[in-house]
Amino acid sequence: MTIRSACRTRRARALRTGGAAAVALLALGACSPAGPTASDSSGSPGGGISGPVTVFAAASLKESFTILGERFEKAHPGTEVTFSFGGSDSLAAGITSGAPADVFAAASTRTMRIVTDHEDVAGTAAPFARNQLEIATLPGNPDHITSLKDLTRPDLKVVLCATSVPCGAAARKALNVDGLKLTPVSYEQDVKSALTKVALKEADAAVVYRTDVLAAGDKVDGVQFPESAEAVNDCPLALLRNAPNPTAAKAFIALARSAEGQKVLLEAGFLRP
Repeated sequence: MTIRSACRTRRARALRTGGAAAVALLALGACSPAGPTASDSSGSPGGGISGPVTVFAAASLKESFTILGERFEKAHPGTEVTFSFGGSDSLAAGITSGAPADVFAAASTRTMRIVTDHEDVAGTAAPFARNQLEIATLPGNPDHITSLKDLTRPDLKVVLCATSVPCGAAARKALNVDGLKLTPVSYEQDVKSALTKVALKEADAAVVYRTDVLAAGDKVDGVQFPESAEAVNDCPLALLRNAPNPTAAKAFIALARSAEGQKVLLEAGFLRP
């Protein structure tokens, strides 16, 4: 294994864990990326797109952005897209603390505002997709959950995202529509962690995004509920002010907003912006 591939493998493993570990790795620069550096990230003298692109993205975007990353690299030989997926609030905190990244895709306008208020965004952060909540249940829905109100039953173990992250704030907003009170068995730091509790049968249900239910396949069942329409999250996307590779970053953002990118997002369960 070459030095370049070894570094890339270690970085990929670390970034898949998300959260603080990924932010720390990026901030410390554990492996120097192959290819052009920040000084020549625009690629060839003709302004071609090349070099590494680092994207901080909400956990709910993992499946769709992974597909887009692969298509981006194929369309632009010489580029390498590295993702850090996690809770939007943790990613925003990493960016405002100086973790190097080119693009930030948040799960809500509130978490994007953390970055824009810190003046770490170049230009405008605009929505590129929307996401709606759904209840994830055990396969076959053995507890016969049919509504959000059912989650208040004392015999059920329910998991929510922490209210500091977009999926948790949206769940709280949906519960407030009908004045429902729910005490979960745990609050998770991102939507994938909440879903995993159900997939591992450590919880009976979780309030997550429809996209995550679809991505889980037969590991969970999904139950839609009308209150979710009152808590739809806009997902904004932005070029970061200190992006090491702004040229490639702009091209990745353009892909996410393009007809091709929107098709991938719609197939994943996202709504149009």
